[in-house]
Amino acid sequence: MFIVEETIAGADAVQIPTQRGESLLDTAVRYAEERHWDVVPGTWLESAGGVRRCSCGDAACPAPGAHPDRPDWAARATGSGTAARRMWRTRPDASILLPTGRTFDTVSVPETAGFLALARMERMRLTPGPVMVTPDRRTEFLVLPGASAKVPELLRRLGWEPSAIDLAVRGQGDFVAGPPTRVGCRGAVQWVRRPTAANRWLPDVEELVPSLAYACGLDR
Repeated sequence: MFIVEETIAGADAVQIPTQRGESLLDTAVRYAEERHWDVVPGTWLESAGGVRRCSCGDAACPAPGAHPDRPDWAARATGSGTAARRMWRTRPDASILLPTGRTFDTVSVPETAGFLALARMERMRLTPGPVMVTPDRRTEFLVLPGASAKVPELLRRLGWEPSAIDLAVRGQGDFVAGPPTRVGCRGAVQWVRRPTAANRWLPDVEELVPSLAYACGLDR
């Protein structure tokens, strides 16, 4: 079980657990061993003249310390706890990247819309999978793979053109930074709904899109 020591209040009493007490190495190993997610180390933050910068060396890096550090990152991703432990021992401060399109896809919406959708799902007694919030004020809902092929048509059936609302899917060939990865000085990725036994089985995107689209429409 993931260690949570404090919570941050969210909309409609939704709580955001703040994961503390574990190293990036321990957390990456847990993701691989307990959830069977592929993990791969990414870039990391370095201090230079009192300023924390991305190890990639780009002063204008859009995701400092939270993106792949080499082109073959996807091939290096592993679901082995032993392999993950070995990689993070070499670079213990590397970010945790979770490839999408394998064991899960993610649906990304603005933070406010994400909290509205979670409150709506709770009222409807829907059970979302794990949900993350990023320092860029986005919520990422984990769903079964294959979501990117389904979402455009699902939105049209609900009366939305996909380009009209701020909803994006990350699938094959993409990734998300996993908690507790820090993104520069903006803060850390956190769990809104952390991985538990209750949400081990991920929902199909079709179950969540109506609430997500409704919340995104209100958020506009």
